[in-house]
Amino acid sequence: MIEPKTARAGLSAATGIDLALRLTLVAALILACFRVAAPFFGVMLWGTLLAVMMWPLHVWLRSKPGLSNARSATLIGAVGVLLLLVPAVFAVESLGTSAFGLFEAWRADRLVLLPLPEWLQKMAFVGPRVQRVWDLANTNMPALLKEYAPLLKTLATKLGGFAAGLLGDVFSMIGALVVAAIMLAWGDSGGVLIHDIFARITGDFERGARLVRLSAATVRGVLQGVVGVAFVQAVLLGIGFFAVGLPFAGAAAGLALLIGIIQVPALIIALPAIGWAFSTQSTTTATIFAVWTLLAGFSDNILKPLMLGRGLEVPMPVILIGVIGGMLADGLVGLFVGPVLLGVGYVLFLDWLRGGTPA
Repeated sequence: MIEPKTARAGLSAATGIDLALRLTLVAALILACFRVAAPFFGVMLWGTLLAVMMWPLHVWLRSKPGLSNARSATLIGAVGVLLLLVPAVFAVESLGTSAFGLFEAWRADRLVLLPLPEWLQKMAFVGPRVQRVWDLANTNMPALLKEYAPLLKTLATKLGGFAAGLLGDVFSMIGALVVAAIMLAWGDSGGVLIHDIFARITGDFERGARLVRLSAATVRGVLQGVVGVAFVQAVLLGIGFFAVGLPFAGAAAGLALLIGIIQVPALIIALPAIGWAFSTQSTTTATIFAVWTLLAGFSDNILKPLMLGRGLEVPMPVILIGVIGGMLADGLVGLFVGPVLLGVGYVLFLDWLRGGTPA
């Protein structure tokens, strides 16, 4: 007959083995799910953030006669894709036209570079070398291409890779908009799931619901008040750039979007464009362009109070770190996702630091 103490020891050992097997199986299942879903994490994350931002619009639209839940989500997704594709097509066309024009001017021996700034010519060590390359480009382009062929080849390869990555990011953003539309259509059940997850993590339903509201408000505040304002301002500036025929108008509008997200005044891009217009266009055209560009450049002062979430506690240094870090990590998509994620993390950290008590 087995002693009770020995029986309890055997039961304890068996329980430990069972627990280890269960944990191993759970870990294997999680790893397998991660491997399958990993390629879609970026698109799913961006789509989720977009869905959170557009949820109030979806609720308002589906309350209108003739717009069901599915139709409202489809309409938002279709308009979002168009708003992304139209500027992208114009930007690509502008870059292609400008690059082709430069190539044709070079082939016809009509490409003349502007003189180097005097301060650059006077720089020690750098100035003379840059001046030599500049003069060679102006007088003997074939010799320049031959001398710097390896460097130019490397540069062309990197530019090609950058262009391919940019195209991939555009398709990723289109996919994110489709995912966002699907999430909007299933938003009610998805909201219940998110509330249950937060309640499970915090151990308290009320606290979990409050953290969900806090996270959603931060996502909307950063996307609307920072990314949204920068996007609208860049579109307004881009309309003027394309209308007046500014060289590399698409690149200039993209740069305006970037500096707008990092909270640098768009006038850095607008003022040189106005100077170019007055030096190349008629006085009437340049004046109209200057008025439009200045209005677009100052539009953030009107848009931010309308679109920025009230009570948003994310300081600009956190936004800046999120923009730069996100862009370095994930390219164009990271430019938008980075500040949102860092902003949500910052707000939730403050909430934890205060013990769940609002400031």
